[in-house]
Formats: sequence, C-alpha cells, structure tokens
Amino acid sequence: MSKYREVQNRLNQILERADVGDRVSRSIDLFLTALVIINIISITLESVPRFYAAYKLLFIWIEIISVGIFTVEYLCRVWVAPSKVPGQYSFAVTCKARAKYMLSFSGLVDLLSILPFYLRAFFPYLDLRILRALRLLRILKLSHYNSAMEDLFEAINEEKRSFYAASYLFAILFILSSTLMYFAEYRTHPTGFQSIPDSMYWALITLTTVGYGDITPITAAGKLIAVGSAILGVIVVALVTGIVASSFNSQMERRNIIFEDQVRKALLDGILDHTEKADLERLRKEFGMTKRRADALIKQVQSMRAKK
Repeated sequence: MSKYREVQNRLNQILERADVGDRVSRSIDLFLTALVIINIISITLESVPRFYAAYKLLFIWIEIISVGIFTVEYLCRVWVAPSKVPGQYSFAVTCKARAKYMLSFSGLVDLLSILPFYLRAFFPYLDLRILRALRLLRILKLSHYNSAMEDLFEAINEEKRSFYAASYLFAILFILSSTLMYFAEYRTHPTGFQSIPDSMYWALITLTTVGYGDITPITAAGKLIAVGSAILGVIVVALVTGIVASSFNSQMERRNIIFEDQVRKALLDGILDHTEKADLERLRKEFGMTKRRADALIKQVQSMRAKK
C-alpha cells in the first residue's frame, strides 16, 4: 500500500466515528461535537438583540473559526471518500466515490453547515434570517460522531413493516377525521373548517395529541368527532412509541446474545487471558453496554460452565 493511501485511510479512520481504543479519533470526535454544540448556542443567542449587541465580536470570531474548521473537515472528507472503496481504484472510481459523498445526506449536511458563511460573504443582500436558519443545520453534524441517530434509524428499519402499518392507520384517521369535521362544522363555524384542507390542520394537531386549542368545534357532532379523534390519536402515538421501544429492546437483546456468545468462546479453555479480556472490553464499548451488565453476563456464563 502506498504512503498516499495509508495517509488517506488513517485520516478516514480519524474522521469517522471513533473505533474502540483510537484515542486520536475519539479526541477529534469530542472536539467537533463540542464545537457543534458551541455553534448552536452561539447562533441561538445571536437572535437576542441585547446579547448580539454586547458580544457581537465574540459571535463573529466563533463563526469564523468554526467555519474554518468545518471547511477543512469537509474538504478532508471529500479527499478520503475513495478510501471507503476496497481494492485499487482508478480516477473514475475516485471521482465517483467523492461525488457519492458530496451528494449523500451527510455530505449535504456538511456543505450546508458552511455554505451560509460564504453566501453572506459573496451575497451580502441575502436575508440573514434564512442564513441563520441554515446554520442551525450544523446540529445534524452530530450524527457523524454519535451512534444515537444510527441506532434510531436501524430500529425504525427493522420494524419498517410495523411503521408502515401504523402510518397507514394514521393516514386513514387523519383523512377521516378531517372530512367528518368539515361536514360537521363548515356551516356553523366561522373559521377553521371552511374546507377539508382547513380541517386537516385541526386533525393533525388533535391526532398528534398536541391540542393547541386555537380551533375548536361548535356543534355537538363536531365535539363528538373531536373526542373520538383525540382518543384514537393517543392510541396511535402509543402504538408508534411501543414499536420503537420494542425494536430498541430487541437490539439490546441481540447485543447481549452476541456478547454472551463471545464470552463462551473465550472461556473454552476455562480462563480469560489478557487478550480475551481486552477483546470483550472492546466489544462492550462498541455495543454501548455498561460494565456492570457485561460483568453480569461473564459471571452468568462462568456459573453455567461451573455447573456443567
């Protein structure tokens, strides 16, 4: 492997979510996570006139330094994108890999996190409020350094059939509730239910159990529909919550089984040597498992072996 490829691969390892034991990558992850959080706080406080007037220079320097770091990070991610392609690669493969990253969700988030700064520099007449809103997209960069979003999407993907069923049920309730409320209220209600699309706003707020109360039914039929919609909304929300919780629980059970299986393999000779302990510790951290839980599984396997 050429030195160029080695440097590219190592930089890719550093920029991606840290592997267990990679202190450099872990330090970079923590630094960039802290920088994103500082940016979100700074952008939020900028919108308060008295804070902006008092700390304008500080806000400017935070933005300049952050954009500089995020720009370097973005360019590095573009450069190392081909390292994700196994084997030797040609110029065409290199360009394709870089284009794939740039057009991916993560690549677009990375680009949009720095784009407002350069747009404001070259097009000063643009609406600053829109640019500030785009800068808030930097919070999505946290998915680079933390597996929480990945775990959530994995849980949703594993239960996608259940989610499709719940979404289908919600769509039926949404359309039905909007339509029934329109026919019950449009003659007597001065505003809010003059059309089915108008009624959809009320139906969405009610079914999601938000219930602003800015639009309320007047007729007895409308109130009855509202009660039914609210009850069904609670059921649907509880159903979706249960699906997510069940999927997360299944993930944890699967990880426990994998960890327990690795413990059994390590204990085939009856002892855990230093290397085996290090491998189990690496797996524990990778799975986000508490040390107490891991120790309990190890003791459980040891106890089962002793009984045999």
